[in-house]
Amino acid sequence: MKYDYELDPRRIEQQSFEQIRRLCELDGFDREQQQVVMRVVHSLGMPRLAEQVRFSAESCAAGRQALAAGAPILCDVEMVKQGVTKRMVEAEPLCFLNDPRSAELAKSRGETRSMAALEFWKPLLGGSVVLIGNAPTALFRLLELIEAGADKPALVIGMPVGFVGAAESKQALWEQHQRLGLECITLLGREGGSAVTAASCNALLRCNHDEWY
Repeated sequence: MKYDYELDPRRIEQQSFEQIRRLCELDGFDREQQQVVMRVVHSLGMPRLAEQVRFSAESCAAGRQALAAGAPILCDVEMVKQGVTKRMVEAEPLCFLNDPRSAELAKSRGETRSMAALEFWKPLLGGSVVLIGNAPTALFRLLELIEAGADKPALVIGMPVGFVGAAESKQALWEQHQRLGLECITLLGREGGSAVTAASCNALLRCNHDEWY
């Protein structure tokens, strides 16, 4: 049997974003925000999620500036790290989840490895771009660190997925970002994940490389 389907990757991408623009109400977002929202929708295949994306006032500008300057990109899990488009970044994104020290620290503290791994973010946090797509506990711990006086990232993209703590951690980020002085992009609710978090970062990287949809 011969199937009739599009083969050209560029045309597939273009047609996808044409459909997303038709299916989503994007008028309430500026040009950069639209790029992120479309990547969120594209990654999860759910046009309704456009209504759940939230941006702090200077989030896109702060993120673009930090990425252009080669700021550290800190990831909660390897899947987020692998999802960042490497041709667009100067240095490899960082993830300490599988560092043996994280496992040892987590065991001694009785907490998740994702939480413990943030201990090794501390010297790198100032001016960084933080990507949290899997672990709500990592997002909660980040907020605790900032509350305790840790250096602030340039941008937090917090989109962990799941049923225990995911929606709550993102709601906490959104409700507390102004008080804590954080720029953030988040996707409210249970939906999220590694792919959509990396895609949101990639959207800002593409803006920096003058790739628009």
